[in-house]
Parts: sequence; structure tokens; C-alpha cells
Amino acid sequence: MPEVRSRGARIRYEDVGQGDTALLLVPGWCTSRAIFAPLLSQLSARHRVLSVDLRGHGQSEQGGEAFTSDTLVDDLLAVLQASGVRQVVPVAPSHAGWLALELRRRLGERVRGLVLLDWLIVDPPRAFLEALKGLRSESWKGSRDALFRQWLEGVDSADITRFVEEDMGVFGEDMWRRAGQEIASAYAREGYPLRALSALVPPVPVVHLYSQPESPEYLMAQQSFAADHPWFQVVKLRARSHFPTLEVPDEVAENIERFLAASVAGDEASPGDGVGAS
Repeated sequence: MPEVRSRGARIRYEDVGQGDTALLLVPGWCTSRAIFAPLLSQLSARHRVLSVDLRGHGQSEQGGEAFTSDTLVDDLLAVLQASGVRQVVPVAPSHAGWLALELRRRLGERVRGLVLLDWLIVDPPRAFLEALKGLRSESWKGSRDALFRQWLEGVDSADITRFVEEDMGVFGEDMWRRAGQEIASAYAREGYPLRALSALVPPVPVVHLYSQPESPEYLMAQQSFAADHPWFQVVKLRARSHFPTLEVPDEVAENIERFLAASVAGDEASPGDGVGAS
């Protein structure tokens, strides 16, 4: 497996497929690149794909420092440099979206587009901010388990439940506290993701593929934003869990392909059945 040394740690990643513009699969906090496993063969059939384990996650080392989101971005930049990739489209579930956003800021138009998966992309509700606060407290495990229940609501897949228990559940207090701190800091600094994305100059093509929450108001808010910002597209997936790459990988891969054709390669196709497809 390829690896690169970045700020005192070995960062490991998969590098498969071929293509001038690479897809960079960036897991979120407290999970490994296994979250992308069902997508890898489909995407790599037509594209070069780099699937990374973040520092302190999966097969990547943590190193000796108390790292932050900025450290993770530096690690991702080291992966891109070592792999020789010039143009890239990050694919980021949940709050890995903050890392993808920062890559665009640092690399400019080398980042051709952003694929965001199941991210709380509008102004976060108070309950979510309280959950982040809980992750940074002595009751972190209860807050984590409450998030697990929310993410798995309505799911009857033993494989997805096992993934949450065996992949995400192995991380301890230090990593969950760090996750809560870094995510809360991002919202405090940026406001919320759509606000931060709209501040990029020039804008970058973005598609948000999501399954949670089911709220019609959440979809309508994104559709309204898309109507005023043609670089943004939203697709409501036919999934229930917070893990669409595991639950509906074929649908996710199909929408990524359509987004790349429409927004990165210049094709006039649109993702899904159109903005707000369900």
C-alpha cells in the first residue's frame, strides 16, 4: 500500500485506476477508508482514485503531535504531492467536507469540484451543537451512542450496524473529543457549510448527496440555495442511514459519475433525476 510521511506520521492510502483528474476519498472523523470500500471498484473503473486513511485512523499513524484539522489537510496535500496528482475532486462524507473545502482554498482551481455526502450543510440545529459539546465532556460515550442511534435510525442492515460498531466504535475518548472540538470550531469559525462554500471566489462546482435528515424543509432549503447558486446541486438519495456509501453505493457512484460529466468535464447532464431527486 502506498504511504507518505507527513509531519512525523506515515499516511497510508490506496491508489487505483487511471485518469487525469483523480477522486480523493476523504473519510470523516472516527472512521477509516473502509467507508468507501463498496465504491472503490466502481469509481476506479473510469477514474484514478486515492482512498486515504486520515492520521490516527485505519492504517495511518497518528504521530506524536496533538493534531488538528489543519494537520489533516497538510497530510492530504502530502498524499496528492506524492501521487503526482494535479487535478482532484474530493469526495467527503459528513464533516470531512471541512477538509475538502480547505483543499479548495489552498489548491484553488486544481480542485475541480466537491462531492459532499450526508453533511449537515445548513445552519446546524441546537441539538447538534449540544451533541458536539457532549463529545467533549465526561459523558462523551453517551453522546457518541446517541449519534450512532440517530445515524442508524430505520436501518435493518446488519452490515452497516457492524461497520458502526467495529469501525467507528473502536475509537476512544481522545479521538471523539478531538472530533467534537474540531467540528464545533469549524461551525463557530465558518457559520455553516453553505455559507462557507458561497464565499469561495471563484465558486467551485458542488454536489451534495444525502440521506439524513428526512425533513422536507431541509431539502427545500438546499433547493432554494441551488436556485440562486448554479454551482450547487443537491440529490436526496434513496437511503435511510447516515452512511449512503455503504447503503446505496450504486446510487452514490452513479450520481458522482453524472456530476463529473456535467460539472467537471463540461457535459450537460445533471446528477440524479435533477436537483432534489429522490
